[in-house]
Amino acid sequence: MTRLEALYKSKIVSTLMEKFHYRNIMQVPKLDKIVVSMGVGRANQDKKLIEGGLNDLMQITGQKPLVCKAKISVSNFKLRQGQEIGLKVTLRGARMYEFFDRLVSLAIPRVRDFRGLNPNSFDGRGNYSMGLTEQAVFPEIDPDKISGVQGMNIAMVTTATTDEEGRELLKLFGMPFKGGTN
Repeated sequence: MTRLEALYKSKIVSTLMEKFHYRNIMQVPKLDKIVVSMGVGRANQDKKLIEGGLNDLMQITGQKPLVCKAKISVSNFKLRQGQEIGLKVTLRGARMYEFFDRLVSLAIPRVRDFRGLNPNSFDGRGNYSMGLTEQAVFPEIDPDKISGVQGMNIAMVTTATTDEEGRELLKLFGMPFKGGTN
C-alpha cells in the first residue's frame, strides 16, 4: 500500500465523513484515475519528438503511453489524418497514488515561480485539470537528455459529485492550491 493510499484510509475518509456528513463510507469521494497527456504538435516535422515524448512519459508514469493520432486533416496546420500527434497515459491503483505523491511532493515544488495551483480549475463534478509547461520538473527526467521542452496536461478524476468535495479531497492529499493553507 502506498503512502497516500494509507493516508486516505486512515485520515482523509474520516475527515470527509465528518465535514460533509456522509452516512455511509461508500459515499466518501476518492481518487479514481489520473490521465497524463502530452500534445506533440511539432511531430509532423520531426518524428524524433514523438519518440522523445514517449520515453519521457514512460519514465514519469512508469507505464507505456498510448500514441494518439489525428482524426481529421487540417491543411493550415499541415496535419494529415492518422498522423501521430499526441500521447496519453491513464493511471489507476498503486501507480496512480505513486505518481500523485511524486507530483505533489517533488514535481510541483520544482516549478519556477510557483505560487499555488488555481483552485477554480474544476469541471463542476469534482474533477481537476492542470498543466505543466515542461517535463523536466520531474526528478526522473535528465534535463541534459531531453530533445525539447514539452508540456503536459494532468487530469485527476474523482468520484466526488461537487467541486467543493473534490477540492477538499485533493487539499487533504496535499495539493498546494492558491490562497489557502493545506
